[in-house]
Parts: sequence; C-alpha cells; structure tokens
Amino acid sequence: MELNSDFSKRVVVHAAQLDWQASPMKGVDRRMLDRIGAEVARATTIVRYAPGSHFSAHTHTGGEEFIVLDGVFQDEHGDFPVGTYVRNPPTSQHTPRSDDGCTIFVKLWQFDLEDRTQFRKSMADELAHPVSGVATATLHSDDRETVTYHQLEAGAELTSDAAGGIEVLVLGGSVSESGDQLETDSWLRLPEGEPLNAVAGAEGAKLWMKTGHLPFAQAPAA
Repeated sequence: MELNSDFSKRVVVHAAQLDWQASPMKGVDRRMLDRIGAEVARATTIVRYAPGSHFSAHTHTGGEEFIVLDGVFQDEHGDFPVGTYVRNPPTSQHTPRSDDGCTIFVKLWQFDLEDRTQFRKSMADELAHPVSGVATATLHSDDRETVTYHQLEAGAELTSDAAGGIEVLVLGGSVSESGDQLETDSWLRLPEGEPLNAVAGAEGAKLWMKTGHLPFAQAPAA
C-alpha cells in the first residue's frame, strides 16, 4: 500500500475528518496519514484504542515514535498520559494496551536502524520561556532529524526553513499556513526546500514538529 508516499509534494490531511479503519487487532482503529508497505510499513498514523483493547507482544524492528493525544497508553513499562512523547528504537519490545482507552499519533519504521536510544518525556515539561509568543521544547535531535514541541499564543508566528523537509501535527488550537487552515489533528508535510510559515488562531496552538528526516524515508525490507 502507498499513501502520500511522494515526499517531494506538500501534503495536508485533516485527520479528524477521516473515517476510522479497523486494524488487525479488535478494538484498535486507525487513521492513516502516510504509508509505504502493508501491515509492516513505514507509516504515520493516528491510532485509537478502545477501553480494554491491546496489541500482541511485538518487537519494533524499525523503531516506533509516538505521542499520547488523549487517554492513557499503557504497556509493561508503565502508564503514558496525554502529552507524553516516546521513542522506542529498533529491537525494542512491548505489549501495548489501554485499560480506559486512548489515542496516539505514531510513526513506524522511521529510525536509524542502529539507534538504541529509548526514552519517554512529558512535552510540556520541556518547554523553554516563550519568545515572541512561542514556547519551544526540543524533544529529540540527532544527525537525521530534530523533533520539537511548540505552544503558540494567539496570533504568534512559527517559521522554519529547515533542510530535509518539515512535518507538523496540530495537537490543539489552530494555525493558518500558506492558505491552509489547520485544526486539531491536522497533519502537514512539507517537502525539502518549502518553508513553514504558521500563524496561530484566536485560541493559540500546540504543535508537534519534525524536521530534516525526509531524505531518509524508505520502506522496510519486504
């Protein structure tokens, strides 16, 4: 399966408007944003766990990165509340579940296969003092990518001309960007060379952003 697999093009997906699609596990549904591959895929997805649902134990051969959007995600390593950012590198294992239900934004098969750095953090706890109405937290940075979290006051601007492409998920509030109005759960991917110029709406905005990563995009081996 290929979905939004041309990384040279601008893509906007208003995920809140998409129907939920069933996964192979009962009670776990998803909204696909981009994908290269079948069930084992390089994928960016919003995943919803019904109360009491779970996935079987598995190994993340290509790594897993996720944000908890609502509820509490759980596995044998602990409970992960709203606003938690997690990186599970290649070779990591777990048995995910949610006793009361949750929704996560997850990216699979997008790690350096030699990466072994595993961590979790509360994104809000990492925020620096606001500058020009924008508070920023650097969640992760390496030779391939930089991952950040931003809280924008009403009317504040967030710009970036980072090399290697830009990806944004609106976690709360809204922004306008080059004529597109992005609400909560809207996802934007900009190709190499296209800058980001986002302006927060009247209620401000909360944004997750990744830069630099698109040149490394590839599908898992068949």
